[in-house]
Amino acid sequence: MHSFLKSGKLGEAGSSNSPTSGSAKKRLKKLQWVEKYRPKTVEDVVEQKDVVAVLKECISGADLPNMLFYGPPGTGKTSTILAAAHQLFGDLYKDRILELNASDERGIQVIRDKIKTFSQLTVCSARADGNPCPALKIIILDEADAMTQAAQAALRRTMEKETKTTRFCLLCNYVSRIIEPLTSRCTKFRFKPLNQSFILERLQAICKQEKVLVAENILNVLVQESGGDMRRAITALQSCANLQGKNSHITLENVYEVLTVVPEKWVANFLDLCRKPTDIKQIIQFINELEQQAYPTHKIFEQLNVLLIESDTISEPLKAEIGEYLAESSFRSTCSRADFTHLLDFAVHTQEILTVDPEARKWEQQENAKCTTIQGLV
Repeated sequence: MHSFLKSGKLGEAGSSNSPTSGSAKKRLKKLQWVEKYRPKTVEDVVEQKDVVAVLKECISGADLPNMLFYGPPGTGKTSTILAAAHQLFGDLYKDRILELNASDERGIQVIRDKIKTFSQLTVCSARADGNPCPALKIIILDEADAMTQAAQAALRRTMEKETKTTRFCLLCNYVSRIIEPLTSRCTKFRFKPLNQSFILERLQAICKQEKVLVAENILNVLVQESGGDMRRAITALQSCANLQGKNSHITLENVYEVLTVVPEKWVANFLDLCRKPTDIKQIIQFINELEQQAYPTHKIFEQLNVLLIESDTISEPLKAEIGEYLAESSFRSTCSRADFTHLLDFAVHTQEILTVDPEARKWEQQENAKCTTIQGLV
């Protein structure tokens, strides 16, 4: 009867008698790879040497300061402080850590209620297993640059008043959006984009662990397109693996599809059309076909910029002139949804730069300026 009340079925033991190793393995398999392979200790964090050295000293017994981690996304800011907290507090982790993300409300009322209440709690200096641990709590404010100015101002007094029992760790992408009174109360650490070799090494280890079949040259493309973002690289690898299924090789097309990379043939053909005096109807037809592929316009401009810089057939002065207009077109595309217009405008302008004599273009610009000048203003 007791087993029936616990399990709902006669003849089955309760959950206390069932093995936990199998269920733990199932839960581990269901985890996203970003969480599954998140660094467990501070030593596992790659490349961020300064902050790792400071946290090692804090774990070994030194005092923990208020900290401000800033840098691009996917460089290990959240993973570093979580790994340090696990090492410091062990089983007491859930009781000693308050983590607030950008998805939570972070106005002044949260500072006055939730953060202030948590910071006033008292804690002991020993863990359940008898090992010593600091008599401190840590409040982690992820994406702190999204906090309102009023909330940041209210946080100043709490940081000072509760300094005996609470430490704050602010995580943000843009340190300029954190008010000066907060930055002066924290030890600042800059997280730089990860070196491609570190990301490649981690992806190779994951592929070996998860039995993913992928060629090294394809992994290099994935690492290069991730732009130093470890989280993006791991997520893209898992997406490619799920797309192909088990025991299937990941192809270059899979990587391009997941990362929304524009195939090189489209970008190269676009630039080739601009290099010759092509009829405007051909350019319009090509841009219509390109738009049907549904590639992001900002990605097209980004890859055009790379192709332009690496080109050996275009002189440096012309590169500078095209690059300036490319930057302007890219900015306009982010302010409106007229993608076709921005691509056509850039194509026509680039074609003029590459096919018309510079002196003739200069004379034409002067004539256009005369026609558009309002008399009386010059």
